[in-house]
Amino acid sequence: MAGDYDLVVVANRLPVDRVEEPDGSTSWRRSPGGLVTALEPVMQREDGAWVGWAGTPGDPPEPFDAEGVRCVPVGLSEQEVEDYYEGFSNGTLWPLYHDVIVAPGYHRSWWEAYVRVNERFAEAAAEQATEGATVWVQDYQLQLVPRMLRRRRPDLSIGFFNHIPFPPFEIFAQLPWRKAVIDGLLGADLIGFQRAADANNFTRACRRASNLPARSGRIRLDAEGGREVRAASFPISIDFAALDELAEREDVKARAAEIRRDLGNPEHVLLGVDRLDYTKGILHRLKAFEELLDDGGVKVEEASLIQVATPSRERVEQYVQLRQDVEVTVGRINGTHGTIKNTAVHYLHHSYGREEMAALFLAADVMLVTALRDGMNLVAKEYVASRHDERGVLVLSEFTGAADELGQALMINPHDIDGLKDAILRALRMSPREAGRRMRSLRRRVGDHDVQRWAASFLQALADHHTTEAAVSVAAAAERGSS
Repeated sequence: MAGDYDLVVVANRLPVDRVEEPDGSTSWRRSPGGLVTALEPVMQREDGAWVGWAGTPGDPPEPFDAEGVRCVPVGLSEQEVEDYYEGFSNGTLWPLYHDVIVAPGYHRSWWEAYVRVNERFAEAAAEQATEGATVWVQDYQLQLVPRMLRRRRPDLSIGFFNHIPFPPFEIFAQLPWRKAVIDGLLGADLIGFQRAADANNFTRACRRASNLPARSGRIRLDAEGGREVRAASFPISIDFAALDELAEREDVKARAAEIRRDLGNPEHVLLGVDRLDYTKGILHRLKAFEELLDDGGVKVEEASLIQVATPSRERVEQYVQLRQDVEVTVGRINGTHGTIKNTAVHYLHHSYGREEMAALFLAADVMLVTALRDGMNLVAKEYVASRHDERGVLVLSEFTGAADELGQALMINPHDIDGLKDAILRALRMSPREAGRRMRSLRRRVGDHDVQRWAASFLQALADHHTTEAAVSVAAAAERGSS
């Protein structure tokens, strides 16, 4: 039975977080993520529904309205959180799709939970979508949903967007359930990726794993009457205008100045902002900074590094080990190079609000983004959006999606510690004129290609593709009838 909504977004999490009020009641507060920022205006305009997990295990609450969006919670048990989310999504797919930086785990119980939970999301989406609606499925946790949804509702226009990298086939081939994942994704009409290379990797996987005709980002499904699926890049972005406006507020600028004073007003402030994740290259960044201090290229009296490491997946063994390694490294650097007046590395294992992050971006002369592999890395774009003063230098890993767009950053290979050190020194010594020229170019790019443009371009491409496919299907049916 068709539902009431012309646009349905399906994501692992709802766009709101549950908040326990002092009086014991529960309310819902808008999530701060970029996806919510991108889709909220569209959802409100289209009177859309959002299907997702509410964030706590157990029976889901009843559907409710929040921030002008219909929220449809999907329930997960404690065991499903462990097997579907922490297990298959983040213990198998996450490391596999990030170049096997750590070894993925391949457990049949994890896969079975992944299938079961994806079915639950697909069922919920099918119940909300009206006849001929658009359903947009988000990210690697839900790769089976497009096919499951198409089986239930062939009338729908189905899009999928993968927010993380899609690996080369030689890596993807390790996955025991590779054909099932490809088939799941091919239930969509349009599959979006961050980079053209990711779309090419997926197209090649279709040829190699499923023996499907696939070229130039188009995969033909002869078993489905010649239905064609398009795979293409749609690099995600940020709400540039909102961040630019926030960074121009007097209280935020005052806080940025206060941060520098609290650091002892060093000549240079370097900044890293990451989830505490092994893909982010935090240890590589610390190693390069430590060596610069060791060999005298940088003096602790002149430069200070702030490392914000947001807590992440703290029950997963690799993340526990990473936190220990980072904290030991920070302790060693400060023990060796710190003085009464100066601390080399200020390590902050916290989450911060938008205002504090904007102030940190404004306070930093150099932004270090050293990810070993990243779908996009929105922090790089957030730094650029915050620099209305057209100052600051972005040092950016070539293994991020952002590197395809932000060509005026100083590009680095984070595995090349000597090259990373050279880039840091170049950033610290860059003339204001060159830094300003580079930042102006970066800001034009991010400002012109903001998150609203990303959402609009994907949905328009999905609508165009669905219309074309429908016309082809009608023509084919007419030809069969005349014969």
